[in-house]
Amino acid sequence: MSGDAATAANATSTTLPRIDAAAGPGDGPGHEPPLMGLGASLPPADTRAKTEGTFPYAADLWAEGLLWASVLRSPHPHARILSIDTSAAAAMPGVRAVVTHEDVPGDSNYGRRVVDRPVFASELVRHHGEPIAAVAADHPDTARLAAAAIAVEYEVLEPVTDPEKAFAAEPLHPDGNLIRHIPLRYGDAEATGEIVVEGLYRIGRQDPAPIGAEAGLAVPRPDGGVEIYTASTDPHTDRDLAAACFGLEPDRVKVVVTGVPGATGDREDPGFQIPLGLLALRTGCPVKLAATREESFLGHAHRHPTLLRYRHHADADGRLVKVEAQILLDAGAYADASSESLAAAVAFACGPYVVPHAFIEGWAVRTNNPPSGHVRGEGAMQVCAAYEGQMDKLAARLGIDPAELRLRNALSTGDILPTGQTVTCPAPVAELLRAVRDAPLPALPKDTPEDDWLLPGGPEGAGEPGAVRRGVGYGVGMVHMLGAEGADEVSTATVRVHDGVATVICAAVETGQGFTTLARQVVQEVLGIDEVHVAAVDTDQPPAGPATHGRHTWVSGGAVERAAKMVRTQLLQPLAHKFGMSTELLQIADGKITSYDGVLSTTVMEAMDGKELWATAQCRPHPTEPLDESGQGDAFVGLAFCAVRAVVDVDIELGSIRVVEMAVAQDVGRVLNPAQLAIRIEAGITQGIGAALTENLRTARGLIRHPDLTGYALPTSLDAPDIRIVKLVEERDVVAPFGAKPVSAVPVVTAPAAVASAVRSATGRPVNRLPVRPQAAVVTPKG
Repeated sequence: MSGDAATAANATSTTLPRIDAAAGPGDGPGHEPPLMGLGASLPPADTRAKTEGTFPYAADLWAEGLLWASVLRSPHPHARILSIDTSAAAAMPGVRAVVTHEDVPGDSNYGRRVVDRPVFASELVRHHGEPIAAVAADHPDTARLAAAAIAVEYEVLEPVTDPEKAFAAEPLHPDGNLIRHIPLRYGDAEATGEIVVEGLYRIGRQDPAPIGAEAGLAVPRPDGGVEIYTASTDPHTDRDLAAACFGLEPDRVKVVVTGVPGATGDREDPGFQIPLGLLALRTGCPVKLAATREESFLGHAHRHPTLLRYRHHADADGRLVKVEAQILLDAGAYADASSESLAAAVAFACGPYVVPHAFIEGWAVRTNNPPSGHVRGEGAMQVCAAYEGQMDKLAARLGIDPAELRLRNALSTGDILPTGQTVTCPAPVAELLRAVRDAPLPALPKDTPEDDWLLPGGPEGAGEPGAVRRGVGYGVGMVHMLGAEGADEVSTATVRVHDGVATVICAAVETGQGFTTLARQVVQEVLGIDEVHVAAVDTDQPPAGPATHGRHTWVSGGAVERAAKMVRTQLLQPLAHKFGMSTELLQIADGKITSYDGVLSTTVMEAMDGKELWATAQCRPHPTEPLDESGQGDAFVGLAFCAVRAVVDVDIELGSIRVVEMAVAQDVGRVLNPAQLAIRIEAGITQGIGAALTENLRTARGLIRHPDLTGYALPTSLDAPDIRIVKLVEERDVVAPFGAKPVSAVPVVTAPAAVASAVRSATGRPVNRLPVRPQAAVVTPKG
């Protein structure tokens, strides 16, 4: 999915709740949102640069003596490499270097989570588009021609593309085909319900499809090291991986984060950066790589295609008794984030519902399909589509309203997940579901005859109005916050104040999620200083970790808050000592420092008196633990929930579908920036609609078909419906800084399930595949 700003621009409208989202508990309808600090709709600092085209993206970078890079990629999904001849490429005028696996001085394999992926394929090719060699030349066209001139002799092998066949297939990797197996056991295996429904579900391969394709610039250093300028979302990990492959100490490799053109996962695969650095070290010149859209599709990771088999048991009143499921994730050629994705899929396989007995089998396997990895809501999105399909089937069997059935089983605080973990955070699932159920429905076309009816298929839809059926469906989803299963979540931040200006130094990358805006708001809130700058990110700063799972709102925002509070103490202590009171009796607001009794009143600037104050702090949430051999354990720091009601129009003759409206209610903990929050929810819903209806990176025997934005259909402004935020539940999570929860992933997880549910409602057909195919929405006339 493309970046959030562009996604938000595509949607037709977003309606905020009637009461201002910035209002806290106890605030009345006349509440005025603050102009600065937490709760304000502070605009991003980079808005002007982006709109004027001066924002420094990696693709725009330049250096004196620049060379251009190109990567030769395999045309086969599975093949044995018999020989690689680079002589013709090296002899071409303008070519400065050609590198293959033989030229990797350090580790030949890398991996953020599992070290199993070669920098360049040496003996075997395991997926379409795997890098074989890289070229540096004095012109981009020369580099591309030279890469094409490298002669590779292949013995083409039969690819393993069906994940179900991967179990019995010959090993595709020295580590084998099975990446992870999680058998979750919870409750009584012999328990049964009066009503049993079964289903088989398939989820397609969604691509992150960032606005800007991958790009980077590598510059050699005089000490024999290298600096890499790229849109990394986890610069310290990327530095460490690159340094190991270069055979260098990490302090001789520096990653500088450039502007990120949208990210909904791991924005930059190290497979783009490592060849770039190797070429810069080999030539002694700056080397730039700007991937084409096709190279981007071939190179980065995608959402895991998933096969899910479910059996739900319930009593006669619709209360769940037992859930049985088998979940198979297609990891593609390498492990990447598959272990974490599988853990989320298995843990959330029953959804935000109370289930006394659960028996889930989950597997992640290697195939010769394109690599899968971290894409927003990984694991949770796939199972949400399946368990919500099961809830619709159960409601139909029992003759119960689908929303009512979900309410009877809704999870709440204090309940226990099938992993054995108690839900200690706010879990207002029933409240969210009631909010979307009770929201007014959009008018039917017959109620607004003066308006043109937008038929499914677009303004000039080919169908007839008489063939259009309207459907209403529900989706309720959940995601985990931060990393899981023992991940050490920690971030470090420094706040420095001088001459009335505050500077935040933190290696948390701004990917469109709004961290830099949040950091400014936090410092404004704590110190009362209006002008706050956030320093550019590089690996000379202490690590802050990856930009995933809402981490930076929690751990990096928490680190900024702690550092700002330490500076606040430094600022207030002399005044408190002078007036014989504690710092707790002083407050900062609107740039002024006042005491509780009004005796002291001065400005922050006067109190600073030309001094420079600074502090560094860390934030580390409470630890988690890996799931054990029975899928049990306190694996998650916290959870976030969302309910969506989808309204769709379906042409039952053509199978075309138009999403009319998405009503959203979300558990946000606390609204930190109302405008930014609305955009994030809207972007997540739109990305979810893409997964539901259009986005599927198709393959044929392991070969990616149409790796471009013509063959891969992203939602456009014509596909985006009205998105109404009908309720934001601000029940603060007491263990989270600010009490806030991440807001981007859970709408992505929930929206596809809601759209599929609405299509079932309109057609009466079992919709068990995402994206929904037209034939699945066609209703054949009886007789």
